[in-house]
Amino acid sequence: MSRLQGSPSLKRKRQDLALVSESLTDGERILYNLIHSKKDLGIWTGDMKRETNLPDNVVKKSLKLLQSKNLIKEVVNIQNKGRKHYMAAEFEPSKEITGGDWYSEGSLDTDLINLIKDVCLKYIFRQKVVTRDGVLEWSTKSGVFSAEVTTQQIEEILRTLVLDDEIMEVKSTGFGDFASVPVGRVCYKCKSKGGVRGEQKASAMASIPCGVCPRINFCTPDGIVSPKTCVYFQKWLDF
Repeated sequence: MSRLQGSPSLKRKRQDLALVSESLTDGERILYNLIHSKKDLGIWTGDMKRETNLPDNVVKKSLKLLQSKNLIKEVVNIQNKGRKHYMAAEFEPSKEITGGDWYSEGSLDTDLINLIKDVCLKYIFRQKVVTRDGVLEWSTKSGVFSAEVTTQQIEEILRTLVLDDEIMEVKSTGFGDFASVPVGRVCYKCKSKGGVRGEQKASAMASIPCGVCPRINFCTPDGIVSPKTCVYFQKWLDF
């Protein structure tokens, strides 16, 4: 089969889209095709009006009808919660829209974050020195978390604990506590006594936190994540 002919599944998708288009009014069809083309990023209503030049009342009516037909859905964009954002029903929002693993229904899941931070900190204290992969392997084998935790999540938690001044990021020397870690490998040591978060430390952060911030890609001057609301950035300024 040639590439021009395409696969059977691709043909079915095209046929399904064609059938959908036939049942829509001109305004609905224009909006649906635009929304569908944005895939997992979706599109804001303001951009719909700008790109289609459709009257405001047509856009509102068409969106309502498309939703009633279960062709599109409204999703929460964490960077602009006040704006109505729509996506074709067959797609799931990308991390740029949802905020990633740490967000649930558009809100930061602080309970999950604090749970993982506490568990990881206690493990680091017991082990004295750990690597990111070591923490991930332990969490997977032990089943300490009810849900699967990804490499990125563990990395972000470790960075957050560094920002909280609970642990320090160092490189293995290959001696003493570092004997089991290859020389030069990035690893982490616990700074608090007993592996308990929230203890007072002798010194504050000495470098700007933005470089290791796990949410840096979502940080904008007026966004949900911003320097104005960042507690770590304020701590650095106060220091």
